Amino acid sequence: MELWEQILLGALAILIIFLFRPGIKATIEKSKNAEEKHWGTVIVLAIVLIAFVLLLISSVQ
Repeated sequence: MELWEQILLGALAILIIFLFRPGIKATIEKSKNAEEKHWGTVIVLAIVLIAFVLLLISSVQ
């Protein structure tokens, strides 16, 4: 990748961070104030994702 492409990609990444920052900040505040924590759902989704990746890896070999 050329230097100008890397600079352009870095500038684009910074622009995206600035565009999404208010939404991310509001989401973090909403998450802190939530009464219920849904850790069980997160754990199940993580297990399913890991199993899927392992399935993909084993199917390639």
